[in-house]
Amino acid sequence: MARSTVLEVMAREGTGKGAARAARRANLVPGVIYGGGEPPQPINIPFPALIKMLKAGHFLSTLLNVRVDGKDNRVVCRGVQRDVVKDLPIHVDFLRLTERSFVDLMIPVEFVGHEESPGLRRGGTVTVVRPMVELRVPAANIPDHLTVNLAGLDIGDVVKISNVALPEGTRPVITDRDFVIANIAAPSGLRAEEAEEGEEEAAED
Repeated sequence: MARSTVLEVMAREGTGKGAARAARRANLVPGVIYGGGEPPQPINIPFPALIKMLKAGHFLSTLLNVRVDGKDNRVVCRGVQRDVVKDLPIHVDFLRLTERSFVDLMIPVEFVGHEESPGLRRGGTVTVVRPMVELRVPAANIPDHLTVNLAGLDIGDVVKISNVALPEGTRPVITDRDFVIANIAAPSGLRAEEAEEGEEEAAED
């Protein structure tokens, strides 16, 4: 199971514009947790912690544990409203997950089998195109990572999403193409030799 990022927040008393303005004056960002068969929970989020997570990227596709005064809530973000002038967050919506929920998340890719790759033994390198892959996953079985086995791969070989065994119940969010995750690139010396050979063949022609 994937580990969730913890965001410590406080329950917000009162709703409406007045309560939201008071929160912002206190360097807090108002938000709400909804769904999961429970009543909506108004919250206040510390501005520095939220900004840090937003700058880290993939906030809308990251599994979060929003801890409200010590109570855990397994959620994903469903929207960040921003000030039209300053572009700073002014409200955040979180969706509470249940065991039956499906959610789109960025799942990291782990590479194994380096020692069994002929291409790497010849001096090639792994060029990672997608260190993370966005998958639609069941909330009850969110994987920590995807595993890509490099064993048997030679220089020039490409790993696509169709080559990766996905956990049960998951599928890529991108479905219109078989996208590349990584490839085995030739070492710089070999690339130079191939370029020279190509020039010589062109000259002979």
